[in-house]
Amino acid sequence: MAADVTEAAEPSPCQSCGACCSYSENWPRFTTEDDDQLDLIPPQFVNARLSGMRCDGDRCSALSGKIGEATRCDVYAVRPEVCRTCMPGDAECAMARRRHGLPVI
Repeated sequence: MAADVTEAAEPSPCQSCGACCSYSENWPRFTTEDDDQLDLIPPQFVNARLSGMRCDGDRCSALSGKIGEATRCDVYAVRPEVCRTCMPGDAECAMARRRHGLPVI
């Protein structure tokens, strides 16, 4: 039986979380990106060492919104590989959510 097309898709839990983007200034690092990919990230979001995203404390500068309520990545389409591989409910997600007092998903 086909799914009812009137049902709305569930929003990503990430849009009401953001904990992984506010866990450690060392986490949003560059790893496998080539220069062409890195050039797509606006320079104001890149740290002085050019090794990862600029952070304000432990919070990635590209994260907008309030942790645990509503968040978004201002560079989502060009975010680093480490950000692309973090998945809702994985070990890194759980660790970050616990640090912010959010329930593990």
